[in-house]
Amino acid sequence: MDKLTQQQVELVVKTMADTALENEAYFSELDGVMGDADFGVSLADGFKAILAGWGGFDHSDIGQFLINAGSAIMGHAGGCSGTVWGTLFKMTGRSFKGKTAITIDDIITGLKSAMTSITEKGGAVPGDKTLLDALDDIVKTLEANTGADLLDAFKKASDAAVATRDRTKQWTAKRGRQSFTGDRSIGTFDPGIVAVGDMTVAIVKALGA
Repeated sequence: MDKLTQQQVELVVKTMADTALENEAYFSELDGVMGDADFGVSLADGFKAILAGWGGFDHSDIGQFLINAGSAIMGHAGGCSGTVWGTLFKMTGRSFKGKTAITIDDIITGLKSAMTSITEKGGAVPGDKTLLDALDDIVKTLEANTGADLLDAFKKASDAAVATRDRTKQWTAKRGRQSFTGDRSIGTFDPGIVAVGDMTVAIVKALGA
């Protein structure tokens, strides 16, 4: 596999939605350790909006579809989740506009664009113990495997994203609700990082089925 077709990209989004809904309580429980326990609910609300609006989205190309998905999340996910996850979809969508298939290089470019925009909106950067750390590890792994089979590269990127949760566990949270707890955030998982890791595992499984 050297490209993701539009059908596969839509499967990726559907898989992310399924993961968010199946883990709503778990993600909120993680958030409740140092946050306000609403992350799972907010994320699920955003992806429910995607599924509800699916039939009315513009499916003419990958970019338009993802932009529609991002708008749905922004309009329905509460807290900062709407902005962060909506930006992730909308900025990758802008990078993929007009494309009906995307390569590893396209995906790297799209994720980098989204990460830059998330930083501009909220100030978080890799190292702050947020989902940006998982995305950064995904990008770096994909960059190291640009010549590999796309599914194999995804598997390695997924492994890296899952490892991010343990790698960052002993860090102090510097952004988001957990940052308000200071050093008490040391030894806890960031729910956004966990969500990204769980989603990538499900995506690899779905694409390889």
